[in-house]
Parts: sequence; structure tokens; C-alpha cells
Amino acid sequence: MALTTTPLVLILLTLIPFLTAQKAPAPAPSGPINITGIFDKAGQYTTLIRLLNETQQLTQIQSQLNSTSQGFTIFAPTDNAFQNLPSGALNDLSDEQKVQLILYHVTPKYYSLSDFLTVSNPVRTQASGKDGPWGLHFTSQGNQVNVSTGVVTVPINNALRQQFPLAVYQLDKVLLPSELFGAKSPDSSPAPKSSKTPSSKTPSSPIEGDAPAPSSTKKDDSAAGRNVGFGFVVGFGLICMGILF
Repeated sequence: MALTTTPLVLILLTLIPFLTAQKAPAPAPSGPINITGIFDKAGQYTTLIRLLNETQQLTQIQSQLNSTSQGFTIFAPTDNAFQNLPSGALNDLSDEQKVQLILYHVTPKYYSLSDFLTVSNPVRTQASGKDGPWGLHFTSQGNQVNVSTGVVTVPINNALRQQFPLAVYQLDKVLLPSELFGAKSPDSSPAPKSSKTPSSKTPSSPIEGDAPAPSSTKKDDSAAGRNVGFGFVVGFGLICMGILF
């Protein structure tokens, strides 16, 4: 009996540590991504943070990051990039245009630097207008990636964050969309009205030779009348002379 129970006891003693051991706690889920914290840590992004807050796009992007399956990519111009803009470039924009400018720096998809080497252009951004979404164009030379808007071209060098669902890349220029800063085609204004000279109804001067010549008929009639009268007088005189003589 003791011999048969001994192996069973040994087995139970071996299994007890596994049965009583608590499961290791699963790693706590990471908190929401702090976009402002990324910029604060890197420094030199005061203007971008201010515009993100003024346009309320920071809250929108932060919220969408928690639900997107595609991720986001943010292109982050430095303070120097904003300072190098033409004077009044930002102040001349309406509130709606400022929103479009900020969203032009955001793509609704996560892109690593290597993704830009094979991406299909144009790459859709979060900005859009009456003609649809606004796009960016990416070119590469070796491992160097450049992004172009049609107005400016700038290299992408430094990744502030490159981990799904968010990639953030430093830019030394502000991405100026051609829809806002490009050379505007002249408006199709109506053709200027041809300056028609009012038809002046001034009497046209008589053409030489067309002016009615003095009627010679009346002169002839008058002369003929005088001749008849003169002939009558002469004839009457001759009759009188014949009677006398």
C-alpha cells in the first residue's frame, strides 16, 4: 500500500508549486500617446504647438489615434521654419485656412521612412478643399527622402517618433500647399467690352460732284421768256410802222 501511494504523493508534491503559483500580471496597457510631450521633449516646436491648440486639431488627432487602425504621420516644422515664412504669411490666413495648413502636415496613415521610398504619389493628407483631398509628393535619392508640395521641397531627416500608430518627422520648412500659396491662375474674367464708337449721325459731307448744280432749266426758261417778250415788242413796233407808212 505504501509502495503504491508513494509515487502518487511525489507527483502531487511536484504539481503543488505549479498549481499554487500565481500568473504573472500582464503588462499594463500603454497610455495614450502624448503628442505635445513629443514636441516638448524635442524643443523648438512652440509655434506648431500653438497652432495645433488654436485650431483644436491637437485634440482631434489625439482622439483619432485611439481608434485608428491605419495610424497617423505628422510632419513637424520647427520654430525656425515658421520664422522663415514671408512676413504676414500666417496672419493673412483665415481660421479655416489655418486648419487646412495644419492638416496638410498630417497623413491618415502611418509611414516609416522606408515607406516613403516606394510610396505612390500623391500621398493624401488630412487637408481638403473644394477639389478634394490635398496631396504631398515624395521623392528619394539613395536613402534621402524629400517631400514636395509644388511650392516648397524639403528633406526629411530626423524622426522624432517612428513607432506605430504614430510617426513624427522634423521639417526645416513649412509645407505650403499650392492651393493656398501657389501661383494663382488669373481669374477667367469676362472679356473687356469692345469700345464701340457711338455712331455719330453727323451729316456726311457731300461728295464732290454730287452736290446739286444750280438748275440751268430755270435760267433757260427765264431767258426764253425774255426773248419772247422782246420779239413781241419788236413785232408790234414793225406793225405800227407799216400802218404809218
